[in-house]
Amino acid sequence: MDNIGRIRNRNKHSIRMIFGFAVLLIITLPSQLFAVQQEMKSISWPMLIISLFGGLTFFLYGMEKMSSGMKKNAADKIRNILAALTKNSFIALIAGAVFTMIIQSSSATTVMLISFVNAELMTFAQTIGVIFGAGIGVTITAQLIAFQLTDYALVMIIIGFAMQMFSKKEFIQNIGSMFLGFGILFYGMKLMSDSMKPLHDYPGFINLLKGLEKPIYGILVGAVVTAIIQSSSALIGIVIVMSQQGLLSLEAGIPLLFGAHIGTCVTAVFASIGTSRDAKRVTMAHVLFRIAGVLLFILWIPQFSWIIRIIAERFNSDISRQIANAHTFFNVGTALIFLPFSMIFARVIMKILPDKEVDKDLKLITWHIDDSCISTPALAIDLARTEISRMAKLLGRMLRAIIIPFMSDPRLLSQEIQEKDELDLLVREIPTRDEIFPQLTLLEGIDLREEKIDFLEERIGEYLIKIARQDISDSQASEVYGMISIIKDMESIGDIIHRNMIPLIKKKQALQKDFSKEGREELMIYHEKVCRQIFLLRDAFAERNPKKAIVIMSGERKYLDLESRFRALHLERIIYEKKESITTHEVHMELMDLLKQIIVYSSNIAKTFFKTCGKEDVEKWKNG
Repeated sequence: MDNIGRIRNRNKHSIRMIFGFAVLLIITLPSQLFAVQQEMKSISWPMLIISLFGGLTFFLYGMEKMSSGMKKNAADKIRNILAALTKNSFIALIAGAVFTMIIQSSSATTVMLISFVNAELMTFAQTIGVIFGAGIGVTITAQLIAFQLTDYALVMIIIGFAMQMFSKKEFIQNIGSMFLGFGILFYGMKLMSDSMKPLHDYPGFINLLKGLEKPIYGILVGAVVTAIIQSSSALIGIVIVMSQQGLLSLEAGIPLLFGAHIGTCVTAVFASIGTSRDAKRVTMAHVLFRIAGVLLFILWIPQFSWIIRIIAERFNSDISRQIANAHTFFNVGTALIFLPFSMIFARVIMKILPDKEVDKDLKLITWHIDDSCISTPALAIDLARTEISRMAKLLGRMLRAIIIPFMSDPRLLSQEIQEKDELDLLVREIPTRDEIFPQLTLLEGIDLREEKIDFLEERIGEYLIKIARQDISDSQASEVYGMISIIKDMESIGDIIHRNMIPLIKKKQALQKDFSKEGREELMIYHEKVCRQIFLLRDAFAERNPKKAIVIMSGERKYLDLESRFRALHLERIIYEKKESITTHEVHMELMDLLKQIIVYSSNIAKTFFKTCGKEDVEKWKNG
């Protein structure tokens, strides 16, 4: 059923693109076409339409197949690309170009940036250079298409199919997917090209397409078609095919390219609906950059065409290569022009969309996971891991708060403290409200975080199952299943705090006695050790750091031994009939046992996390 669902989604995308191509034909075929209808009776229109749409379908499927193979091979490198974004704008531009070249879609790059910023994995300022670079990365597709490798399409299909069918190595299979997709793409281009051959003999049709040389008209057509099919690469492929048949001139093709540059923004606009303020800024930056780039070039299209032709004469390039070069020069040029002003550009966007006071911490929402990244499992897994880090942070806050009622009830302070006249000082220092939300009491804050943890356990679990249904590698599957186990254990820790420790507070209050000075100190020390384990878990997930997981695992035995030593000391105090220890014995032992259970759970989580870390992660932190 999962495969059927993916095929249906892909078919829907292809149908949308085919419909967009039909819109292109409708827009460019006004009433004059009827005048030449009689002289075109010799054309078999049903076969021409079938060939056009069939070729476009092969083209789109081949692009998706090629992109899928490239993403699978490069998925684990994506984190390294993202890490480079923190350095400077130029490196961010290169990262954006490389990233887009891998996934073969500038729209997909922008959508992922929106997801990362919405998930707080990146800042808005970091995305500016990447947005500029995305336009450069997508030019690779047009350059590949312009090579006109249609005669070798079937050879590439055979090679790709053989690599997928007969190799058991995942890397080779992914390379085969790339070859297969590349071959299908060019075979689709051949079908479209052959179907258009009869049209270049009819002056009426050629005159219609020449109307695209009017910049505004050409840009409008390109923007509308790209907005419908949501793929600028598909429109560029169509433009190149038309140019190869002599149906489009360079002056007509350039406005279409500019229109595609703007029309591709629609995908990002849809993706930003319901996201954070920063994520919306990414979309606005993307849209304004695209529009500004077109406005910068629109006034000198004739001069731009002349430059492209001069270069073509030098290298003996045909019309399809000229269009691909125009696309490359335009995207590289706009990126380099705007790059020095990236910070100014970011400040302008910030002024247009200023910050809003929104307290999302009180809401039951996910911060990081995003369904739009499911089709790229490596990125989706990263988002899930970051959300799990947030679960660990919530557990840490619950754990830090839960000890306060046991240690800070002024009614239960020992006589020794009261005799030292320290009561007023202690009462003033006792926190009675939640540390993050002063409008909540300590226990209300714990209740809220328990609800959040239960909510996140459910949502992250659903998200991980969606990832598992994708075409993922064995290592990714192991990581996903490990995460499902981890969130269950984290939810269990939350239950220990909420279901077991909170009732224990009332039990202790009913005794109307405080712990002995020694017992109080032991509980505080042990509680601090437990908190340390949870915060190490949080950092391990946030940094994907297996070294911290090792620290947690090595601490388990040490802290279990410490609990045994503290228990022996407590029993020794009971033997010597220390009044406070006898009265609070049961509560003391239960609380210590619950803290010990959290130690065991945290170690189990660390073990599972360590098993899911790849060799690259271990090597990265080995000498760190």
